[in-house]
Amino acid sequence: QVQLVESGGGLVQTGGSLRLSCVASGSIFSINVMAWYRQAPGKQRELVAAITSLGRKNYADSVKGRFTISRDGAKNTVYLQMNSLKPEDTAVYYCKANITPRLAHQSYDYWGQGTQVTVSS
Repeated sequence: QVQLVESGGGLVQTGGSLRLSCVASGSIFSINVMAWYRQAPGKQRELVAAITSLGRKNYADSVKGRFTISRDGAKNTVYLQMNSLKPEDTAVYYCKANITPRLAHQSYDYWGQGTQVTVSS
């Protein structure tokens, strides 16, 4: 079984910072792309940032210059450093990883349970 567990969400004032973490655990052979998504009330889930196994990154236009995604391969962990937070960043943030389990012949997408980020004005 493969699990993703996020942490680091919370309540912060406008202009503040938070760092989200997501750890993948279980029977893992390899991890390909790791990404952060978010979903605000009444809106569709959207991609925030993604990072490949080679370290290539991409960001949503709305977070470029403010958020930084990184990963630690040895720890099967992806991070999202969020700076200069705005009220419109308020959402549930989800981690997603494309993982090839041990003994599997293909990769699968796995999701974490989500962590709430609330930015007060």
